[in-house]
Amino acid sequence: MGDVKEMKKACLALAMSAVAVFTAFANGQKEAAYPEKAITMIIPYGAGGTTDIHGRQFAIQLQKQLGKPVTVVNQGGASGSKGCKTVLDAAPDGYTVLFTAESLGTQRVVGLSEMSYNDFAPIMAVTNDPKVIVVGKDSKYKTLQDLLDDMKANPGKVKMSYTGPGGSGHVQGLVMEKLGYKPAYTAYSGGADCILAVLSKQVDFTNSNYSTIVGYLKSGDLRLLAVSGATRLPSYPDIPTFGEVDKNAVPYMKNAFTPLNFLVSKNVPADIQKILRQAALKAVKDPEWVKFVNDNCAEKLYEAYPEIEDINKYYKDWESMVSWMLYDAGVAKFSPEKFGIAK
Repeated sequence: MGDVKEMKKACLALAMSAVAVFTAFANGQKEAAYPEKAITMIIPYGAGGTTDIHGRQFAIQLQKQLGKPVTVVNQGGASGSKGCKTVLDAAPDGYTVLFTAESLGTQRVVGLSEMSYNDFAPIMAVTNDPKVIVVGKDSKYKTLQDLLDDMKANPGKVKMSYTGPGGSGHVQGLVMEKLGYKPAYTAYSGGADCILAVLSKQVDFTNSNYSTIVGYLKSGDLRLLAVSGATRLPSYPDIPTFGEVDKNAVPYMKNAFTPLNFLVSKNVPADIQKILRQAALKAVKDPEWVKFVNDNCAEKLYEAYPEIEDINKYYKDWESMVSWMLYDAGVAKFSPEKFGIAK
């Protein structure tokens, strides 16, 4: 008889536990058990470029907050589309995340993929790594004016390395064309390769990102000609902006050419997105991260676009501006209208 009573008590306790769990779930009280294992951060470009440099530092700070390893995997190719596709194809469980640059906003119009920011949920707009124009230490170009004069006198002859269609370097080249300076485009797989092309004298110059060339500037292997932005760099206050050399460039220099973003598939559950968002907001307050940003003269997009709504609007505006610029220049395969991108 005693055994029967004990069995009844055990069954009753189990039933009550099940009811409690069901009630908590129904009331939205169940917390996601996330993360329970390591997270893979896909960087859809090669190692050593701006996205890789910023992404790896961000991953270090993120794993401090999440308490689990954040493993960075570089998967370059097709202007970032291969790595972005890997994230979308992965299980939408928050264990495969994306840290990418701007090309996600142009892949559709240049015909690289059917993906866009619409396929992802933004966790944070992280940084803008300033674009700078650099040449080799032995270059005949001593100033930006020297470079621009030669491009104008010899259209399509002055070689510029860039990372492929739709990337920030490509957009920089198109801006130059709009201003009357036509470079000769030479594509490479990533920002690091673009720099090596300058160092090895395969090309004459590149539109690089500041964080990728700091060491080369200090060693004297590269020479900084100008900043493609609205303001001069605190670390190089004597180097002019593009707009200071050519006033017609000023309107184009107001935009972030290389926005770096932390995203997940839009199918990742909202509670997991929230956990990642909270961790990211804490990560950018870490002193180590703050020092990294300041040392690299990076623009804090998480302050410029603090809310998810702000980030989505920024993506929409950026996509419109750059997609139409590519199309009007005749380098986009499809019209932005095909994808409902307003002008």
